Amino acid sequence: MHNILLCDDDKDIVNALKLYLADPEYRFFEAYDGKEAVDIVAREQIDLVLMDIMMPGMDGIKAMSLIREKTNIPIILLTAKSEDSDIILGLTVGADDYITKPFNPMEVSARVRSQLRRYLFLGAGKKANDADVLTIGGIELDDRAKSVSVDGSEISLTPKEYDILKLFMSEPGRVFSPRDIYSLVWKEQPLGNENTVAVHIRHLREKIEINPAEPRYIKVVFGQGYCMQK
Repeated sequence: MHNILLCDDDKDIVNALKLYLADPEYRFFEAYDGKEAVDIVAREQIDLVLMDIMMPGMDGIKAMSLIREKTNIPIILLTAKSEDSDIILGLTVGADDYITKPFNPMEVSARVRSQLRRYLFLGAGKKANDADVLTIGGIELDDRAKSVSVDGSEISLTPKEYDILKLFMSEPGRVFSPRDIYSLVWKEQPLGNENTVAVHIRHLREKIEINPAEPRYIKVVFGQGYCMQK
């Protein structure tokens, strides 16, 4: 049983989240302002928090900073698309992820599963210094087994897709040009074959991204190439 705290000053949103996350393995706690959320985390064994940023009284950023003083449980912020500066601040202060309103029910469920898995299972059951296992967000690449899973579900990649993903995950944040990727993965000089890289990355995104049109893992750096978000 996983204890999930839902915090939003709009009760309809809290009720909607309970519907999106309906699962016999989840037990829900409800809070309607930041202070109430902090109090619940202090007295209950909470495994994950979904919390709105903009709330009267104590907002989500302040509440999160207080929670972070006591525990490193996953915190997913609930935001409006217009709150970009608050999202950046939240991630800086200690949020693990964010979801923008209006919510996509499948995205909410996938992000919660991913964060719970990282916190409760990967953190407890795997060695952090195991160089054969690369983990970024909900993606895990096991180079010994040549397997890749996303949010706990194993996916099937072609050898080239696997090699591209491994390249990105080995150096998150580094920008690779299409020429770099072709040379490192195909072990040949590009000679005008850079479009092949774009096709493989498009197929890879379709398998690892919740919404390939708005990728969260493999980003385009305009005029330079691609990189894996840290």
